[in-house]
Amino acid sequence: MYLGWTNPSGAEALARAVSDPRSKSYRNYLTPAQFRQQFAPTANQVAQVQSWLTSQGFSLVYTPANNHYVSAQGTVAQAQAAFGTKFGMYKVTQLGLTLRSPSADVSIPSSLAGVVNAVIGLDQSYEFVHTNHAVDKVNSNAPPSPGFRNPEPLSTFWAQLTSPYAYPAGFNAVVPPASATLAPWNEKGHTPQQIKGAYGISLAPGGGSCGATCDGTGQTVAIIDAYASPTILQDANQWSINRGIPQFGAAGGGTFTQVVSPGTYNRPENNAQDPQGWYGEETLDVEAVHGMAPNANVVYVGAPNQYQDLDAALNHVVDRHLAQIVSNSYGWNGEVVPFGFIKPVEDTLIQAAIEGIGVYFSSGDFGDETQTLGFASADFPASSPWVTAVGGTSLGVSSTNTRAVETGWGESNYDCNPATFVCTFTNWRLGAGGGVSCLFSRPSYQSALTVTAGPTTQCEGFVGRAVPDVAALAAIQTGLLIGQTQTFPDGTYYDEYRVGGTSVSCPIIAGIMALSDQKKGGAPHGFANPFFYGLPASSFYDVVSVKTAVARRNFVNDVSAAGGTEDKLRTFDDYDRSGEASGGPGSPTQFTDTGWDNVTGRGVPIGIP
Repeated sequence: MYLGWTNPSGAEALARAVSDPRSKSYRNYLTPAQFRQQFAPTANQVAQVQSWLTSQGFSLVYTPANNHYVSAQGTVAQAQAAFGTKFGMYKVTQLGLTLRSPSADVSIPSSLAGVVNAVIGLDQSYEFVHTNHAVDKVNSNAPPSPGFRNPEPLSTFWAQLTSPYAYPAGFNAVVPPASATLAPWNEKGHTPQQIKGAYGISLAPGGGSCGATCDGTGQTVAIIDAYASPTILQDANQWSINRGIPQFGAAGGGTFTQVVSPGTYNRPENNAQDPQGWYGEETLDVEAVHGMAPNANVVYVGAPNQYQDLDAALNHVVDRHLAQIVSNSYGWNGEVVPFGFIKPVEDTLIQAAIEGIGVYFSSGDFGDETQTLGFASADFPASSPWVTAVGGTSLGVSSTNTRAVETGWGESNYDCNPATFVCTFTNWRLGAGGGVSCLFSRPSYQSALTVTAGPTTQCEGFVGRAVPDVAALAAIQTGLLIGQTQTFPDGTYYDEYRVGGTSVSCPIIAGIMALSDQKKGGAPHGFANPFFYGLPASSFYDVVSVKTAVARRNFVNDVSAAGGTEDKLRTFDDYDRSGEASGGPGSPTQFTDTGWDNVTGRGVPIGIP
């Protein structure tokens, strides 16, 4: 049961003031203790909620220091009696799910009406939560933590190797040195050195406290996911050795801390949520941040599951001020979110802004969600006006670690015949999330934008919060090379593979912002959007449309050629083709264009902001 802030309008006004570079209060942040003193619910209010819950037969679990919620557990029968409702099973047609939910609005005693502003956890809407990382596995029904390898041929830089497959109709090689007629093979996976080179970070202009030598010293980045990998530290350190960067705990390597709840490592009853599947998410998040800012301190906070405990993990990071930057690589399908969940999360984000904590969320991996939901939608929490939403690009890096090509991430699949070299369109696959919110109105920092909710949304014409804000590398075909302990047919051991998704772009940006804070003397930048939208266009690489493609080879069994291989073509700058019967670039609600767009936002920061 969530309790609201005692002065919600005052808290929101202060959050705006400390985040606005034009305000006299800019960066005059409060400590957690100061925030609690001014805005937290009182101990008496918490006691009222706790007393009522126990009177209804619930067992109390936890209340955080900021008194933001009271967690309790009980039976369905107790919940029905306490909240005056019954439960039913309801079909979520778009997602193919049947989930439990209260059959009517819940009720609470009138004495708590001015104290409690949300009750969550009574339904199964947690099934909508998903990670935003993507691995190109053929075997989608593989057991937890299955081994996965990217087979040769693999280029180490853009267009190093040329495939025998022609570009699909509507796509071509506009980027030298690629062949004019044949698509290049995809890349092994980018390293931090390649990404930094492409983004001008190693060539960042001097000035500030570290100039071109920024490595994140003195800065702390928190990462929030569900569950926790038992091998994360050894994996990240082996990956660091292979990349030639300092290990955690070594000189110049920062520190790593993992904060988990009891039982986080072993939740067999939650196999439907694939706990081990989140291990890859944690691995890429930690290694992406460490790669960009190797001497920054990384704090991983693992929720014991992907139920509504992710919001509790976020509240924990904010209320304990565990970091000044928080990277979150998960989200809901669009804005299909229980309404009782929205206000509490917004309250936590407002507290983060007041304390000078910048919260970043990946924008999603299913484009405008049309194929998922049947209508276009931005994802939540990326659609919150209090987070920095990070979109995704398709990046190719040259042999000299410069940007060879970068366009929006959206890809279709073509199955290729190695005997005839003919490739046939099958489906649109994945792409960076974005669009216009139907929940949140346009924030003042986006006042210069003119985009509104389109006809395929549920709020046509609404002047809503536009997503995303900035972007970085996300495409699977040219993604990030990570290292993780996995289970292979011949044993369990460390190996490396390429991964993509806006789960990659989000921690990359978080790492870059750690460099930014260091460069500016170590002061936290806080909620970054007013700062980002106040920068001139020259501060960003404007990601525009580039229609091209790469070829890739898959192991049918995910790990070796013993089960055979399959060749594919994957496109760049290609968006949802719902309803199309054949290949060729579609005309979806998403686009990559000059200026702000709903795939890459303002674009990729140039150097260190």
